Amino acid sequence: MRVLVVGSGGREHALCWKLSQSRRVEKIYCAPGNGGTVQVAVNVGISSEDIAKLLEFALKEKIDLALIGPEAPLVEGIVDAFEAKGVRVFGPKRAAALLEGSKAFAKEVMLKAKVPTAKFEVAQTFEDGLRAAKNFKKAAVKADGLAAGKGVFICNNRGEIEGALGTILKEGAFGKAGSKVVIEELLEGEEASVLAFCDGKNAKLMVSSQDHKRIFDGDKGLNTGGMGAYAPAPVVNGLENEIKSKVFGPVLALMAKNGTPYKGVLYAGLMIKGKEIKVLEFNARFGDPETQVILPMLETDLVDVIDACIDGYLDKIEIKWKEGTACCVVLAAKGYPGAYEKGREIKGLDAAAKLKGVAVFHAGTKSEGGKILTCGGRVLGVAGTGNDIASAIKTAYSGVSKINFEGMHFRKDIGKKALERE
Repeated sequence: MRVLVVGSGGREHALCWKLSQSRRVEKIYCAPGNGGTVQVAVNVGISSEDIAKLLEFALKEKIDLALIGPEAPLVEGIVDAFEAKGVRVFGPKRAAALLEGSKAFAKEVMLKAKVPTAKFEVAQTFEDGLRAAKNFKKAAVKADGLAAGKGVFICNNRGEIEGALGTILKEGAFGKAGSKVVIEELLEGEEASVLAFCDGKNAKLMVSSQDHKRIFDGDKGLNTGGMGAYAPAPVVNGLENEIKSKVFGPVLALMAKNGTPYKGVLYAGLMIKGKEIKVLEFNARFGDPETQVILPMLETDLVDVIDACIDGYLDKIEIKWKEGTACCVVLAAKGYPGAYEKGREIKGLDAAAKLKGVAVFHAGTKSEGGKILTCGGRVLGVAGTGNDIASAIKTAYSGVSKINFEGMHFRKDIGKKALERE
């Protein structure tokens, strides 16, 4: 089988890494890939958003299966385009990917499907936003469209709400993605990520995980794309059946009823307080860095699971997960999540990869002149596995200790919440 993975981040490296372990996969291409994907795949110099060229490549190279990593091409309809030309592809079609492409659409789906979520209002003008804001003392103000994880403002008073509305609706900080906003009740509790494989009718939950969004230890500083993750997340323990029946089941049923069945990976960002579950957001793909801790725990061949999703027999297969835990620590460039440095040589990668239980997933890297250089904000994800969370954390940080580049920044408390629950 010849497989094309679309994307260039740590998630895509993890997907290529997992696919390389499949007995069914002969060759892997990654477009555009990064400095690490070349270890297990052939990098292809095509942007993940150039759907026409990606399709042309898939047809020319007789690709048997395409996996779409990032959200932007999914929301733009890459799956529709590939299917129209007979290319087998894993991911939701454009109409289904709107669950991530529009937060207002997602909230309306949750409302109709009776999925527990925060109270909300939608506004398209600054004035409408101010009127809606009167219903909230504290709120999360979110740009409606794709904003690379940067379009959410946590506001603790009316002044901050007004400021966020101004940034999005008056200043146009997020362009088209901020043409409208969702203002929602600020929820309290502990966040967790639960992803599921979906075949249009059925969902099978993956091992739960918890991301760390803020740049600094103790969840301080600006939001990022994610500074690390661990799996499974103890806060989810015992709630899996309820999450499946109250979140994934109703959403899949409604999407199918509306003629837009959801096939692919559906990611539910949850807020959990005690035993109460509420959905914060949906994503239409594998998470990053959650994928880097979920896939090391997957025992079943990923291609077998994908086939079941595409062909609609997910309920007929058993998905096996390994015992133990995984932890991933993201190494970021100086300045991230703002303007960051590029072109710094990364040292120690081989030493880290030789450690038992360590996998180094590249994100913002490139290979140049025989060296691996930084070229993104989130540079690497160092994953470690272990029998329990303490050993997985220790393994991941032992890998981190071997790696160095100028300006390297990472959080030192990834997994701490899980330790506190033990």
